[in-house]
This record gives sequence, structure tokens and C-alpha cells, in this order.
Amino acid sequence: MTEQPHSGARSAAEPADLAPVISLFGHRERTADDVAAAQEAPSWHPAWVADPIERAEDDDEAVEAAERALIKRLRTRQLSCREARGFLSEQEIADDAIDRIMDVCVARGYLDDMRLAEQIMHVGVDRKKQGRRAISQAMSARGLPREVVDEAMTVLDEDDELERAQEFARTKARSLQNVERDAALRRLMGQLARRGFSGAVVGTAARAALDELASPRKVRFLES
Repeated sequence: MTEQPHSGARSAAEPADLAPVISLFGHRERTADDVAAAQEAPSWHPAWVADPIERAEDDDEAVEAAERALIKRLRTRQLSCREARGFLSEQEIADDAIDRIMDVCVARGYLDDMRLAEQIMHVGVDRKKQGRRAISQAMSARGLPREVVDEAMTVLDEDDELERAQEFARTKARSLQNVERDAALRRLMGQLARRGFSGAVVGTAARAALDELASPRKVRFLES
């Protein structure tokens, strides 16, 4: 009688290094086609990523969205180049994309550090009546380079500084009419210092304002 092969014996056609395939719906012996398909199928590698063309399109969309967001921000507030770069870095786009957007915005005049410095200077001088130090600090706080700040500040000379300080001191001195002079002088000098005026200008302007307040001009009436 011919001996039947044991059910666990390996077929001669089946490679020794392949494990048997177990069907989810019952046992099925693996065929030669199964073996060939297993040998041809590539193994998954964890470094595989999405299709590169599709990923590039996604990147382009992200860059365009970041550029639109920056332009929208610039419509409501002038930004320095440093502020704009910081805004773009929050959009999660590549550094070279940030450089491209920055170049375009500078070329089109959307970003102009000198223009922003002049704007800050005029606000400080005309509206806030600030001194040179305060205006310079305001420019630096907006991320403007030192050379831009220095160039913008060249239009403000010491004579203008003293004149602005005296104008500010006169308006504040009126509220100190009933205060002892030394105390009034300290208060007025403190207010001028907080406005960013230099020490020499602060003392001169404060004393001049209090002197004018103590010696008002007499009104002369002409006889008819």
C-alpha cells in the first residue's frame, strides 16, 4: 500500500522560507500562483511618503495661502521686514518660500522699513510729542535695523527736541500752579523723561515752563 504524505509535509514546489497561508474562511493550501504573487509584491517601507507631485501641489497652496494672509495683514497695519518674516514663519512653510514672498513684497513696496521708520517718527513728534530716545526705542521695538533707525533720526536735531519739550512742559505746568516749585519741577521733569527727552533738555524745558507760569505776561491796555 502506498503511504500517503503527512498533511504537515512541505511541498517540493513550495519554497522553504515561506510560511503557509491561512485563509480567514478556512484552511486552503497555497498554490503556485499564491507563491508567485507573494514574491512579486513589494514590502512596505516606513520611509515611503505621498506622491511627490501631489505633495508639491499642497506646498504651493500653503505658500499662496501664507502670501494672501500677509497681504491681508499689511492692509490693516504697516509691518517691518522683521515682523513680516516672523508672521510668515508661523504659517509653517519652508524658509525658501518665505524668502520668495519677502522678495516680492519688498519689490512691490508692500514692505519698506524706511517708510515705517518715518511713519513712527511723525507719530512720535506730531501726535505724542515724544523725544528722540522714545522715538528711537519705538522704532527698535518694531524690529527696524539700527542703520534704518539712525538714518531716520537724522532729521531731528537738538533745537527741535528742546522746542517740543518746552511745548509739552507748558501744557503740563498749568496743572502744577498750586504745587511747591521743587515738587512741581520734579514732577514735570519726570513727565518729560518718560516722553523720551534727554536729561539736559528735560531740565531746561521744565524750568522754563515753570518760570513762564510764575511770571505771566502783563496785558497792557491802551488809553483811548
